[in-house]
Amino acid sequence: MSPFLAEFIGTAILVLLGDGVVANVLLNKSKGQNAGWIVITTGWALAVTVAVYCVGSISGGHLNPAVTVGLASIGKFGWDLVPTYLAAQMAGAFLGGILVWLTYLPHWAETEIQGAKLGVFCTAPGIRKSCANLLCEIIGTAMLLLGVLAIGSKANLNPEFGWDKGLGPALVGVLVWAIGLSLGGPTGYAINPARDFGPRLAHALLPIAGKGGSDWGYAWVPVVGPLLGGALGAMIYKLLWVASVAPVVIPVLPSPRL
Repeated sequence: MSPFLAEFIGTAILVLLGDGVVANVLLNKSKGQNAGWIVITTGWALAVTVAVYCVGSISGGHLNPAVTVGLASIGKFGWDLVPTYLAAQMAGAFLGGILVWLTYLPHWAETEIQGAKLGVFCTAPGIRKSCANLLCEIIGTAMLLLGVLAIGSKANLNPEFGWDKGLGPALVGVLVWAIGLSLGGPTGYAINPARDFGPRLAHALLPIAGKGGSDWGYAWVPVVGPLLGGALGAMIYKLLWVASVAPVVIPVLPSPRL
């Protein structure tokens, strides 16, 4: 499997399971309807864990443009591969949104609230204030990149013993769970441009009964915020951690076979 295909499949798995838990909680007559925020954040954490375990050994398991750009910004990933990874992630997220739609096919017509249907696919703020929403996404994604790099450092997960591959994805899932529980309230913690944009595009194109608009006026926030936050978090790690803790070296992969 090429790195491109791995990122495509991994991101599709991430969105299938992540947006799937949101559908389970929000859509009418679902078995998990009204299960609440704990279920959603737990489902997303497990989605990240499963997806990274599936493809991490092939592509590094970025599954997120903010991760890819953040790593590239501090020299841990080749800029020449960034466009390929981002294309795979966006396409995989779009496919994941379609799979969620198919999984819950009878439930869309049973759900009257347009916001609930849109919320399955993408994020929306609790209080719509662009600057505050952008800041929330920047902080959340900075915490994601800082945590990924610090957790994956050699001091914590020595690659000589395989701990980075054995435990790394599970600990990243715990990190995403913590971010969702603590920082997810204001905006729904996209912290991933592909996770928001790809399914939002699927929502716009799919024949979902009574779906309403796709809120494109807000769509730039969960794209720009995570990209800025990812680079910021990676730079903070490089400035404050890297001098005292030797990080796991993320290899610059050869050009993917398209």
